Amino acid sequence: MFTNPEFMLDLAHDRSREMIADADRERLLSSARLTRRGRKARGRPAGTLSSCETAVVVPAR
Repeated sequence: MFTNPEFMLDLAHDRSREMIADADRERLLSSARLTRRGRKARGRPAGTLSSCETAVVVPAR
């Protein structure tokens, strides 16, 4: 089929990079889904900048 071994090696490396990128994308999406699911369950933001304290509403005077 292809007679150039370097061409076949390039194709194999390209496919490997595509598979790694797909796996990274899936990991990122599943992490985002888990974060959003956790945010809905607890009722407060689940980001790195969210406060550790529970939110308390104080009436205005």
